[in-house]
Amino acid sequence: QVQLVESGGGLVQAGGSLRLSCAASGRTFSTYGMGWFRQAPGKERQFVAAINRSGTYTYYADSVKGRFTISRDNAKNTVYLQMNSLKPEDTAVYYCAGSPMFAVTVDKYDLWGQGTQVTVSS
Repeated sequence: QVQLVESGGGLVQAGGSLRLSCAASGRTFSTYGMGWFRQAPGKERQFVAAINRSGTYTYYADSVKGRFTISRDNAKNTVYLQMNSLKPEDTAVYYCAGSPMFAVTVDKYDLWGQGTQVTVSS
């Protein structure tokens, strides 16, 4: 069973940057498509970015396109989310997730981390 642990969240001013990391245990990390989602208070969990098993294909929500970059290092069992030009509306708990396929919807993911808080001040 693969377990996911996120890190790298924190408080940052608008316009700043953060890099989130998600470390996976187990030897099957490379068989999972990986994604990042976020959830703000009182709102549904929403898709942010996804990457395929080999890291050769990525997809982004329109709201983060051009500002966020998802990447993975299968040798380190880790997926990253580089977040630049952060805005107050990016404030949320960020979750990494794993899916047996490349996917962009919550229901296709069956592995979830515990989440890491990102707060962007104006």
